[in-house]
Formats: sequence, C-alpha cells, structure tokens
Amino acid sequence: MDKNILEQYIELKGEIQDLKDRIDKDERRLAKIEKEGVVSDTVKGTRSDGTFGSIRITGYPLPEHDRVKSMIKKRVAKLHILEDDLLNVINEVDDFIEKIPESDLRMMFRFKYLDDMTWAAVAINMNYRFPKKRIKYTEDSCRKRHNRYLEKNCKF
Repeated sequence: MDKNILEQYIELKGEIQDLKDRIDKDERRLAKIEKEGVVSDTVKGTRSDGTFGSIRITGYPLPEHDRVKSMIKKRVAKLHILEDDLLNVINEVDDFIEKIPESDLRMMFRFKYLDDMTWAAVAINMNYRFPKKRIKYTEDSCRKRHNRYLEKNCKF
C-alpha cells in the first residue's frame, strides 16, 4: 500500500478549495465592474477646441471585463478537471481504506480522510460508535494508531 495516495488526496482537496476561492474572488470583481458600469478619468491634454487643460474621459472597462470573464472560464474548466481527478483519488483512498484489516482502524481512516474530521472529532465519533469499550478513544490514541499503521504497512 502507498501512503502517497492519502497525501495526494489531501493536497488535491486543498487545491480545489483554493481554486474555488479564486473563482469567487473573480466573480465578485466581475460583479463590481458590471455594477459600476461606466468609469471615468481626468487627464491633461488638448481639447477639441484647441485649448490645453483637463479632459474628462468616460467609458466602459471592456478590456478588464473581458480579462476577468476569460479568467473565470479558465478557472472553472480547471476546477472541473480537478474535481474529476478528486473523484478518482477518492476511489483510490476508499480502496486503500478497505484493505485495512481492523474494523475500528478503517472507521478512523474514513472519518479522518473521507469525512474530513479532526482527530478530536474522530475520537468522539469512535466513542459514540463503541460506547461499551473499556478504554475510551482519545485524540492522541486515534492519531497514534493511524501513524503506526502507516509506518508499519505503507511504502514511503
């Protein structure tokens, strides 16, 4: 078994979240451009009547609007590709977890990776699932069992 699939899964989820944040930021920027509509600026130069002075220029920021819209399309396409990759990696992670021989350890891995829980949440869920267990699960005990399993059974 290979530990790299778990690391790849975590990194891919982080990359997807980063891309979603960037798309949201660009969409807010596009909405601002569309809301403000016309932009204006004042420059110094020769007026149409031949005198020199301040000239007010107004217009719609079409190049910026098109740039932002194009960036959103590219990022959405990239997001779809990454989400497809994530589905493939989720299947590999699920296969990896299914090969773990101990049932409670499989549950810990599912809670940690597939349900994206913290170690404290993993311990709480494990104690909920096994209320009659003599020694209760703790955050540290779950994390240590996870780490020991990976050290013993996985390639690095």
